[in-house]
Amino acid sequence: MKKHKIGQTGLEVTEICFGTSSLGDMPETYGYVCDEARAIETVAAILDGHDVNFIDSSRVYGDGRSEERIGAAIRARGGLPQDFVLATKLDRDTRTGRFDAAQARQSLEESLTALGLDKVQILHLHDPEYCRDLDEVTRSGGALDELFKIKEEGLTDAVGLAMGRIDLMFPLLKSYPFDVLINHNRLTLLNQTAADMYDFAHESGIAVFNAAPYAGGVFAKGSNAMPLITYQTADDGALEPVRKIESLCAKYGVSPAALALQFSMRDRRVTSTIVGISKPSRIDQTIHYATEAVPQTLWDEIKALPVSTVDPEAERDLKPYAEWSP
Repeated sequence: MKKHKIGQTGLEVTEICFGTSSLGDMPETYGYVCDEARAIETVAAILDGHDVNFIDSSRVYGDGRSEERIGAAIRARGGLPQDFVLATKLDRDTRTGRFDAAQARQSLEESLTALGLDKVQILHLHDPEYCRDLDEVTRSGGALDELFKIKEEGLTDAVGLAMGRIDLMFPLLKSYPFDVLINHNRLTLLNQTAADMYDFAHESGIAVFNAAPYAGGVFAKGSNAMPLITYQTADDGALEPVRKIESLCAKYGVSPAALALQFSMRDRRVTSTIVGISKPSRIDQTIHYATEAVPQTLWDEIKALPVSTVDPEAERDLKPYAEWSP
């Protein structure tokens, strides 16, 4: 895997990052269970591998289980490997929606405890669109100011914004000196809502981490096996563009997952592509998708297909993370 520098932070990350939300056991989102032993085994395999040096988590994934399982794997091997980059996120109180400075600080402290670390390399403010009052985040002395204070204290090397809604995210990116960003499901084979924002970030020196290249998993598992787009049930009309792409892939003998992953990886604006992973075998499979040969003629045909610029999660009924606990 190639590595890319994160501004002036001194960090370098591989062009693939493994996302760990599913390792927290979130069947309401992903449709399957991931137990503790499997999750720890998966993290251990990532840490002991040599291809990818970057994992991403969050305080709220699986109501804290993702970070706890990552922490268990880190402790078992005696710490993070040298030059390994771990990213996590400051989160709102999922029961009350509170997201003020005190909540941001508490979120960090809980993360460091779960992970067993003194600091994290990258720290994002996460999903402010779902908090009870955005003013708690943006006002002077709010959660965003606390994020940058945490960086000043040396508890993280880079700070970012991780969220979905472009209409809220883009103005915030223009107003604060972020090092990085995460956006998901909005630069895929189906949807390019994030294009203008990614242009701005790239030109401004903000590293772009593009998440969910498989459009929530449909390109990894197939439209027949997983008729979901962006974690939402999709009817035949919504699945039609997916099946068109699957048909083109069959014509050229290319895996739809390889096409979807490389679509993100080959974009000059994207620093790293975040791919969710749920078991050790997915590591080698992801590397295979990243390196599978894709002919230029297929890219040409894909480029000619229409894409959506409508928010793919506009109608999503997102449950509070606290309700996802089994």
